[in-house]
Amino acid sequence: MKNKRWNGVRIGMAMLWGGAAFMAQAAGWTVGQVAPMSGAEASQGRAYAQGMRLYFDQVNKSGGVQGQPVELVVADDLGHPDETVSKTRKLLSDAKPVVLAGYFGNRNLAALLDSKLLEGSPLSLVGYQSTDTRVLGAAQIFSTRAGLAEQMNKISSHLATVGITRLALVYEDRPDAQALNELVAKAIAPSGAKLVLSTPAMKGKAVELLQASKTPVQAVLVVASSPATAAFVEAYRMDGGTAQVYATAEADIEQLAKRLPVEYISGLSIAQVVPSPYKVSAKLNKEFRDAVSAAGKPLDVPVSFAMMEGYVNAKVIVEAMRRSQPVTAEKITASMRSLEALDLGGYWVGYRPGSQIGSKYVDLSIVNASGRVTQ
Repeated sequence: MKNKRWNGVRIGMAMLWGGAAFMAQAAGWTVGQVAPMSGAEASQGRAYAQGMRLYFDQVNKSGGVQGQPVELVVADDLGHPDETVSKTRKLLSDAKPVVLAGYFGNRNLAALLDSKLLEGSPLSLVGYQSTDTRVLGAAQIFSTRAGLAEQMNKISSHLATVGITRLALVYEDRPDAQALNELVAKAIAPSGAKLVLSTPAMKGKAVELLQASKTPVQAVLVVASSPATAAFVEAYRMDGGTAQVYATAEADIEQLAKRLPVEYISGLSIAQVVPSPYKVSAKLNKEFRDAVSAAGKPLDVPVSFAMMEGYVNAKVIVEAMRRSQPVTAEKITASMRSLEALDLGGYWVGYRPGSQIGSKYVDLSIVNASGRVTQ
């Protein structure tokens, strides 16, 4: 277990690195996160947690929520679905969180749903990174960023402005592949775009199908994790593939820029669902940069889009807590459903009946010829 106190502020954090016991906090509102803190997706999981801690630090400096500090308890699932379920079960028993936050992975979220841990419970999960279509219908799981449909619509609309409408979809093998294809096809239809090919990102198979397509593909949409996206891009470029490649926000652009040589990643574009953490172009950006400065150097992980996303998510959670009298899991869930137009500083979050997707914000990042990320 690893305890940290940021600037003397009382933020309790219990990190499980492979199964250490939880430390229950005597006071404060506990937010529970089960996410990859080690393994292939660790950089995003840790950055997301760091982003939430940055905001909770600010809140606690100002007296917390209703006089109590916001405590973050994090468990490492190593990216494994069975660990997501077992660590969540233990977290619920030991840490007694009032809300869950910052989960990662299609199979991980699917396993959580299958476990039925949230069924019959007033507890909500606020903020996650997953494109599993089943999550969209889960009444107690709230997204604080744009969903896959919004990202696909943004990408296809952008491409249509330059006459690119023949698209291919490459995705990690998943049980909801048919639902995924239907969602993407519907999302890109308003721009006049069509899927001429759809294939799982299996070793070599996707590249082979793309190169053999009778209808030339102008751009490839990749719905996959960072490792899978990197593997596909590398194989596709090595085989001479020249179509533009667009990935969803699950593919961390900072990781891809490190994993791939410039000649392969140049021109790659990724849908970003939060404002840039590197700019000070709006109130939210400035608040984030100020929080990074106030935390001191160095942070556990580098500043990134995932860290900004965690920061945004924490702001939504705290607002739901402030609207809850008293702060309970049930009250927070009700507060989340009542959020209609929350301005976080130029980034808006709101929900409507039948939709758990809280934002429509999507911007596109692109890697230039020198390997630098631009927007």
